[in-house]
Order: sequence, then structure tokens, then C-alpha cells
Amino acid sequence: MTKIKTRDVIKGTVKTIDKAATASERMKSTYAKTKEKAEQSYYADENSATEYATDKVTHSVENMTRKGIRTFDKQGRKSVKKTGENIGKAKDNLVKAKDKVADFKQKRANQSAEKQTIREISNKANSKVQTRSKVQKGAIKNKATSNVSSQAIRAKRQSVKTIKTSARSAGQSVKTTAKGTIKATEKGIKTAHATSKATIKTADTTVKATKVAVKTSVEVGKRTVQAAKVTAKATIATLKGAAKVTIATIKALIMTAKALIAAIIAGGWIAVLIILIVVLFGGALAILGGGNSNSNSYTPVSAEVQAYEPLIRHYAKEHGIPEYVELIKAVMMQESGGRGNDPMQASECGFNTRYPRSPNAITDPEYSIDVGIQNLAECLRLAEAKTPIDMDNIKLALQGYNYGNNYISWARTNYGGYTITNAIEFSDMMAERTGWDRYGDKQYVPHVLRYYPFGRSLSNGGNNNIVEIARSQIGNVGGQPYWSWYGFSGRVEWCATFVSWCADQAGYIEAGIIPKFALCQSGANWFKEQGRWQDRNYIPNTGDIIFFDWNSDGNTEHVGIVEKVENGTVYTIEGNSSDMCRQRSYVLGSSLIYGYGVPNY
Repeated sequence: MTKIKTRDVIKGTVKTIDKAATASERMKSTYAKTKEKAEQSYYADENSATEYATDKVTHSVENMTRKGIRTFDKQGRKSVKKTGENIGKAKDNLVKAKDKVADFKQKRANQSAEKQTIREISNKANSKVQTRSKVQKGAIKNKATSNVSSQAIRAKRQSVKTIKTSARSAGQSVKTTAKGTIKATEKGIKTAHATSKATIKTADTTVKATKVAVKTSVEVGKRTVQAAKVTAKATIATLKGAAKVTIATIKALIMTAKALIAAIIAGGWIAVLIILIVVLFGGALAILGGGNSNSNSYTPVSAEVQAYEPLIRHYAKEHGIPEYVELIKAVMMQESGGRGNDPMQASECGFNTRYPRSPNAITDPEYSIDVGIQNLAECLRLAEAKTPIDMDNIKLALQGYNYGNNYISWARTNYGGYTITNAIEFSDMMAERTGWDRYGDKQYVPHVLRYYPFGRSLSNGGNNNIVEIARSQIGNVGGQPYWSWYGFSGRVEWCATFVSWCADQAGYIEAGIIPKFALCQSGANWFKEQGRWQDRNYIPNTGDIIFFDWNSDGNTEHVGIVEKVENGTVYTIEGNSSDMCRQRSYVLGSSLIYGYGVPNY
């Protein structure tokens, strides 16, 4: 029975050791596959645009994997060696146990032989006694029998006692030896089990550590790749922007030169002098890189508009504004792009006497140009524009061309001239009065000036418009109408909806310059995706969108509009600042600043 139990224990030990070895081999195989995948990933992305960042990640993964495999292999080898030693010891103990059992069997055989000898002696003695009893007589027979019996009994008892003592001693010796052997074997098994368990635990720890290291390396790699992509995208956008600015500057200079020639032909010598100064100033800015290239960008008119230039010159001279040819072309570009039968969109104008005064009623392009220029000349006269670069009065005249002449007198009486905010106010007022959804184009002035060669370079358009709109809302409490305009049925945290509302009023959402957003993080992510993002160390410009991180947790919870930057301080206009629209200020680079969205005005 002892032998069978010992074998079962040994078999269990071997199975446990085999499982540990199998697990070790499987883990080693898994790491080998991980290494192969890492190497395959490395060579697959070798020629991609993110080669450099991916290369770094792959090498990091490969190094971590190799270290894990080496550590695991080292631990596995130690485990196998230790397990082999334990198996050897267990085998030695088994051999010793077998020897002890053989000794016990031999002693038991000897004891049986001794008992058999004693029985034979006793039988012989009894036989002799019986023989004598037949020869001897009564008393002698009884005495002899009694003596022999007593001696035989004593001898028998002594022999039995000796045998029992020997057997007991032998049994105790065998029992003690077997028990020691079993205990030693069990201890060896426990040691082997503990060693295997420790090895597996160490291997698991190594695997987990390696996985964490690999995951961390991959995450860092992803961030590196993303940063590289954003940087590349921003660089490409910057190069494209620079190229566009250069082309636009050249085209603007060409168009300005043409305007100069037109002014000379018209005989406006004062205008010629001013335009000449503008040309020189614009050229200096182009060479030195001064000014805001986005806000001063010029978009040439279409080929269709250019084709109408002879007619435009004819009717401009006829109606007394020959020096405003380029402005007329900019108006036509905004109205129709030079397409259709009513390129100046003059059907509803009071000077239209041939066709019904309804949209697109004029069907003669030349008549449309005649009526449209006559109307623009009247607007310039009412606005008291002096020259083609008298931008304040030209803006007033342009918005009057879109809204009607009544706007010019209203703006002069109430505000002294044109502003983006009073243009919005007049539109809302007229829409409510007429019952229409909208009235005119609130952004008509900046829309036209983008096609005017030297208009935007001398105006405050672009990024200043959104600031003017935001400034007009200072003092608002509760965030109405911003959140309701966005589509919410009740009050929400409205800082982002305020910025979106201002952008919409300036026409920047429709133009794709600023997104419509109600969550600050969504707005910040949009600028990042467009390559229009700067961190807190950036020195912002007027009209930039400023995002804040109140909790210093890497997320943005508040947003506003940059009003200006002076003496190391950034001044802002913010909605929902204690539930109010108000002006605030911060030190440049403050830890409260999350970053800036830089619209491409």
C-alpha cells in the first residue's frame, strides 16, 4: 500500500511539473509571435508618411519584447533545472523505500522460518514425552511429563516473546523508515510545486509588465504619430497659406495698378496719388511680411465678371464714378459671379423702370449693369465717399446697396456710420417689421471687400468683425438668445453657444472659418483637426478663440473671444462669465489657458 501511494504522489508531481513546463513553452511561443508581429508591423509601415514615428515605436516594442522573452526564458530554465533536481531526489527516495520494503520482507521471512523451527522442536519434544510416558510408570511418567511440558512451555513462550520483540522492532524500523521516506517525498513534492508556482507567478508578472510596457510604448507611439500628423498638416496649411498670400498679393498689385490706370484716364489726380501710396504700402507689406495675411487676403473676381469690364467702364463713366471700376466688379462678383441675365441683381432697385421690381426680373445683362451702377453711385453719394480708399464711407455705401438707401440715413443718424453690429441690428429690425425670416446680408460688406484689391488692406474687416459683435453683447445676462438660437429649449451653460452665435452673425460658420459648437472640447478639437491650434504660450491676435482649463486636468471647460493683447495681458470677451457676457483679462501664458483656436479669417 505504501509503495502504491508513493507512486501516485510521484506521478502527480511529474504531471504538475509537465504542466508548468508546457505553460512555459506556450508563453515563450506567444512572445516569439509578438516579436514577429512587431517586426512585420515595422516593415509594413516602412514607407509610410509616419515612418519616423512608427520606427521609434516598433523598436521600443521589439526591445521590450526581447527583454520579456529573455527574462521568461531565464526563469523557465531555472524552473526546469530545479524540477529535474526534485525528480532525481524523489527517485532516490523511491529506491530507498523499495530497499526498506525488501529488507522488511526478508526479516518477515526469517521470522516465519524461526517460528516453523520452534514448532518442529516443540512437536519433537512432545513426541519424546509421549514415548517416555509409554515406557515409564505412573508417578515417573507424570513427573517427567510435567517437567518436559514446563520446559517446553517456557521455551515456547521465550521463543514467541523473542519473535514478537524482533517483529515489533523490525516493524517499527520499517514503519519509521517508510514514514520518513513518505515525509521526505511529500516535502520534495511540495517544494517542486512551490517552485513551479513561483516560476509561473514570476512568468505572469513578467508577462503583465511586458504587456504594460508594450501598451505604454504603443500609446506613446500613437501620440507621437498624431503629433507628427498635426505638425505636418499645420506645416502644409502654412505653406499653402503662404503661397495663396503671395499669389493674392501679386494679383492685388496688378489689380491696383489697373485701378491706378483707370483713375489716370478718369482724371482723378487726388485719387491717383492716394492709390499710388496704397500700391507702395501694399508692396512693402508683401515684401516684409507685415500685417495679417488672412484678414488682408484678396480673392480675384471670376472670368465672367472680367468679361463685363468694358461695359462697367462705360456706365461707371456715364454715372460719374469712373474711378470705382474695381469696386463695381467686386459688387457684381458678390451678387452673381457675373452669371445670369441680372449680374448686378438690380431688379428690385428703384432705378429699374423697364422690368418688374421682383427678384431676377431683369433679363438684359447690360441693362442690369446700367441700373446697378446707377444705384451704387447714388449710395456712394449719400454715404459721402470721397475716394476709392475712403473705406468707412464705402462700407456704409455698400451695406446701403444691399439693404436699400434707408439704411445709410438710419446708420448715420443713430451711429454716425457703418458698423458690423448696427448692420446686424438693422437686419433684425427690418426682418421683424416685414415678417420675413431674414433681411439682406448682414455680412455684405466683408463679403464684397474680399474681391476689392485694396479694400481689406485698409479696413478692420476679418477678425475684428466678431469682436465688434461680441462687444455689442456685453452686459447680457442669462445667455438668451444664444442658447435658443443654437436649438436648446432651455438654458444651458452658454459660453460656447455665445461664441458660435457671434461667429454666425459675422458669417464665419457659413464660410467654414469657425465651427458651430456647444461643447468647449468639441470646438477645441475642431481647430486641432484643422491645423489651426496653438498652445497657451502663443501670443494671440484679435478675434482668436481662447479656451480655458479651470481644473488643470487637460480638458477645456470654458471659451471666449480675444479682444486684444497689450503689455503681456490678453483681454477677452466671454459669455456665461457668472451667467453674464463680460470683458476679462489674463496674463499671457497663464496656467488657466488651455490654448487657442486660430480662425483662418
